[in-house]
Amino acid sequence: MNANSSNTSNISFLATAGWLIILIAGMRAGHAILVPLLLSMFLAIICAGPMMWLENKRVPSGLAVLLVMLGVLGLGVAMGAMIGTSVDDFSQALPRYEVRLQQELGAFFGWLQSQGIAISTPDLLAHINPGAAMQFGAKMLSGLGGIFTNSFLILMTVIFMLLESSAFRRKLQLIWGSDQESSGSFGQFAFDVQHLLAIKTAVSIGTGLVVGIWVAILGVDFPVLWGLLAFLLNYIPNLGSIIAGAPAVLLALIQFGVGRALMVAAGYVVVNIVFGNVVEPKLMGQRLGLSTLTVFLSLVFWGWVWGPVGMILSVPLTMVVKIALESREDTRWIALLLASDAAVKEAALNVSSSSQTEIV
Repeated sequence: MNANSSNTSNISFLATAGWLIILIAGMRAGHAILVPLLLSMFLAIICAGPMMWLENKRVPSGLAVLLVMLGVLGLGVAMGAMIGTSVDDFSQALPRYEVRLQQELGAFFGWLQSQGIAISTPDLLAHINPGAAMQFGAKMLSGLGGIFTNSFLILMTVIFMLLESSAFRRKLQLIWGSDQESSGSFGQFAFDVQHLLAIKTAVSIGTGLVVGIWVAILGVDFPVLWGLLAFLLNYIPNLGSIIAGAPAVLLALIQFGVGRALMVAAGYVVVNIVFGNVVEPKLMGQRLGLSTLTVFLSLVFWGWVWGPVGMILSVPLTMVVKIALESREDTRWIALLLASDAAVKEAALNVSSSSQTEIV
């Protein structure tokens, strides 16, 4: 009996692993369709809040969708124009910046040799390419700019999703009927996802604006580019600010030297601390936090599956999975494995307080 149970468990595990491999391969193969669809879903979730606010003000549903879509379209056109112009200009200037960066590094290694530190400068310059960080910023925005080629598909999908949202809620009510537990779990899941994306987007916009203004004040070239990069990579906690700040700091080093580069780096650190460690946790709550290891692994995985866009969407995607796992008792333990230390402590406090209540 035990042998049969063991064989059944092994077969079940192998079948699950096989389906998982097929699913990942399908996601990689179908990225041309899945990425615009996923962006449409996230955009529809974000837009649902303003649309419901307009409907509560007695604006007809069709007109509310139209007004929200006009706002999204205006923002999309403005962002597409800024991304296209900034990336083109930066790409043209990039070879010149890389040459100057190599010269700065050569001078630094020469200074180290004058201090008695034996360094083979040609070998180091052949293997170290700090200009790759600057190229990464341009590639990240270029990859996102490619999404705008599907802007019509994304826009139409968002419109139909918003028009269907009210009918979808009624369909779920008919499906579940009196099953309050399933209805409540899905309602909490939908609220958490909308809450997460709305707050993350608002905080990312604030981060991009502050970073763009700061580097513009310091005179660094292409402040719009660095503000956009900070906005996009702020969806990746902790690691995103480092990735976004590296090319701007290197450019400040090339333009003005070490002092101004340190000022740019200090600005990124302050923005990350204020927005990432104070504002965002206060608005979002500790419960929705992810561990640093989970953030890094999700960044690597989704970046491998869908490229630069997958890296930007990695944390929102993982957060949605975590929220879905939290909504069911039998999978909540997996959500705890993905959670941050603060979220685990909060869950432990909730468990202990509920246990004390039951004792009383």
